[in-house]
Amino acid sequence: MASLNVGSLGEYIREQRRSAQYSLRQLADAAGVSNPYLSQIERGLRKPSAEILQQIAKALRISAETLYVQAGILEERDGEGPGLRAAILADPLINERQKQALLSVYEAFLKENQPARPAGGQARNEQGEQDE
Repeated sequence: MASLNVGSLGEYIREQRRSAQYSLRQLADAAGVSNPYLSQIERGLRKPSAEILQQIAKALRISAETLYVQAGILEERDGEGPGLRAAILADPLINERQKQALLSVYEAFLKENQPARPAGGQARNEQGEQDE
């Protein structure tokens, strides 16, 4: 897991807050955090948990995955775009526990579908032959 990049995370949250035309107090209320705590996050003095980032993302109406990437919790995936993870995290019809369960199942399927690598390091295709 990458280290938390609080400075640029705080700047990013501030930019998003201003774009949404929220005052600091309005966003803090909408996200369910204290005004001083949100101010400290924006100034890079505090490291918010993934749960707090989720609350802030929901209040800003942006993907929590976006904030996780900004915070260094998730790595940005080239060419993948927001994808399924972002859609799950952004879905207002399911709760956080359900979102995490869906993401866990999805991750398990991805892991299961990765090609097995023999000791020599070369993957085998469906016929059992080594890929070139």
